[in-house]
Amino acid sequence: IADLWSVYSKPVPANGRELWALFLQCFCVTVVVGGLFYNWMFASLEYSWHLSIAMAVSFSLLLLLTLFLVHPARCAFSIIMPTLGTKQGRKLLLSTCIMIVVVNITPNIISNIKTILQVIQCICKTSSESLLNSTALLDTASWEFGEAIQETINSINIHRPMNGHFQFSLLKNNSFIYEQMHLAGEKIGKDFIAVEVLIKDSVRVGNKLVAGFSMLYLCFESTWYLKNYLTNLCFDNFYITKKLERLAVDRKASQLLLGSSKNLFRPTGLRLSREEVMLCLVQVMLLTMALVLMLVVVAMDHFAFSMADTAVRKAAEFSMVPVSLSIRYSVSSGAKVEILPFLSKLIWLPHKGSPLQDFERNYHHYLTFSSAHCRITPPTPPNPSVLLVVGLLFCILYITVFLETYAHRLCRKIAGSFFESWEEKRALYLYKKLSRKHKEE
Repeated sequence: IADLWSVYSKPVPANGRELWALFLQCFCVTVVVGGLFYNWMFASLEYSWHLSIAMAVSFSLLLLLTLFLVHPARCAFSIIMPTLGTKQGRKLLLSTCIMIVVVNITPNIISNIKTILQVIQCICKTSSESLLNSTALLDTASWEFGEAIQETINSINIHRPMNGHFQFSLLKNNSFIYEQMHLAGEKIGKDFIAVEVLIKDSVRVGNKLVAGFSMLYLCFESTWYLKNYLTNLCFDNFYITKKLERLAVDRKASQLLLGSSKNLFRPTGLRLSREEVMLCLVQVMLLTMALVLMLVVVAMDHFAFSMADTAVRKAAEFSMVPVSLSIRYSVSSGAKVEILPFLSKLIWLPHKGSPLQDFERNYHHYLTFSSAHCRITPPTPPNPSVLLVVGLLFCILYITVFLETYAHRLCRKIAGSFFESWEEKRALYLYKKLSRKHKEE
């Protein structure tokens, strides 16, 4: 592995064997990266398969030529790998989490809300139909009651109207109401579909923009790091490297490294500075806020399913409500009838106190609120695999927070292996700096 890395990091291969070894390494790297790039475009960003293949092949060929021919490009590309463990890699993973949540959880929430609306629509339609059917009960009661009044009026010889029946108006055609309710339900369904499509499209576009920006920033950050490494001797130069230790031993000044152990770090050491610890804590807080937002969406999914499941079960358990109409009517000879409104004289009917007509009827009807003929989509339970995937991704995100410091140290080690002569200059510069500080003290 050391020999292969030596060939890979050399500016120019020494012979044909190293040239072929370099080409094979670059070819293997581009094949792996091209496959990951295709899977990322097709599965995560949801591009079409033919566009994903074309982009992956073009990107792989361009990457192969660049890595094989341009030595600084190989170094910048190698620096990108540990950079994926920094905040830029977290942005890519976070955008993937958002895409998974939106694509899998949001439609489920909307589907359960539509189920609740279907239950409400079914209850309204069935109850209104039952209520309208109950008007037939009033029609029958009014007709029979009118018959009884007509018979009472016919039994006495006074001025009476031509017809004693009540005029009760009924809405015989219910299709207009059903049509309006059906149109309202369709409109609500179309509105929900439009909202769902809008959310999905917005998140897809936003995710593609964030992913493209993150990839460009990854390339920019690695190039920026390499540029500062090659132009600024002070940049990221506070590590006790082997070259610095060898230089101190050769000049018999090992005490410089011992006295500066608090300010210098070993690239392979696990100790973190105070600034690095504070930066990790800030990143953990930001990730926790994003995790809380994700959990709120997941909780909304469970709450919507619970509401939809409860609504469907309760609607099926609705019992019929009995409605009773009782009419009790009695006329006796003791009643006084005013014949003309302008006469103050009252005419008393004969046979005072004897009943003329009694009417007592009971009418029964049942109001229903749900029907088995309603088309209600069953509630969709939350997908536990989505929560599992999101949880695993967030575990990786939390791990990358603490690995970010070591990723930066690895970037420096990679750059030093590609430019060994410049690394010696940086070690000499740090040694002189420590020497001046030691003399001042």
